[in-house]
Amino acid sequence: MAHGTHDYEDDPRNRDILINVNGEYFAREDAKVSVFDSGYILGDGVWEGLRVHGGVIAFLDRHMKRLYEGAKAIDMDIALTRDQLKARLYETIDRNKMLEGGHIRLMVTRGIKATPYQDPRVTIGDPTIVIIPEFKSPLKTTLEKGLKLFTVHVRRGAPDVQDPKLNSHSKLNCITACIQAAKAGADEALMLDPHGFVATCNSTHFFIVRDGEVWTSSGKYCLGGITRSMVIECARDAGIPVYEKDFSLTDVYGADEAFVTGTFAGLVPVGDVDGRTLGEDSAPMPGPMVERLRGLYRARIEAEVAKGRS
Repeated sequence: MAHGTHDYEDDPRNRDILINVNGEYFAREDAKVSVFDSGYILGDGVWEGLRVHGGVIAFLDRHMKRLYEGAKAIDMDIALTRDQLKARLYETIDRNKMLEGGHIRLMVTRGIKATPYQDPRVTIGDPTIVIIPEFKSPLKTTLEKGLKLFTVHVRRGAPDVQDPKLNSHSKLNCITACIQAAKAGADEALMLDPHGFVATCNSTHFFIVRDGEVWTSSGKYCLGGITRSMVIECARDAGIPVYEKDFSLTDVYGADEAFVTGTFAGLVPVGDVDGRTLGEDSAPMPGPMVERLRGLYRARIEAEVAKGRS
């Protein structure tokens, strides 16, 4: 059965979580937004996925930078300063007694429309800001056995169509990619750029390992991933050769290892792409480079926790 990087262990505490909607708290079944909300009508908004470790939201400054840059790009005023939004996030996890293993979905839409229409000028009032905190841990089988990927026909587009750097609510291209991969019996979709080079996955970033080198896409046609950038930094700081470059599926099929990165599960190994087993059939999973990079990434998270909420 196919699975994905976002599969998680069931946690009964999630039945009682409090969701923050515009600064007010609601039980899970009572948290709602209007049918006239821009996010519901048009997918008009930006969002972030955040991880809680030791009571600290990891790499929060980087996530805030990406969120506010995305909002500026679509000419949306979030109506809160970064410090005010950070305070709201921490108040939310404190209200939920969330110290470890937390995952937050922070969503900001343009707000309520006077009528269902795309023009931002028919928006009335402030943006809608929703914070959903959940207790989530990735499945052990996902972390240990790895993923199967399938290369889909859906491409990552050029920035003059819909800039892939925007972490917007409009994710239909990624959803159709995910559907095609699932129909093919895979866990996630591997997506190419307009030139046929490897770009990214539908919900994670993709890396390969060849002869001791770590390769990932040029970054021109993918979201500016926080975990992606952290892994690149960790590798370079440790003296591991890492390259952001164009490469093809032929390079992927001949790779020694492959993995994906994301805020939720960190680094997850990939064992199969388009029916090709990567590396040697008898090679352990995860491979030595993934294990090493996981350790470096964990150390970076621990350093972040040690700094505290400042």
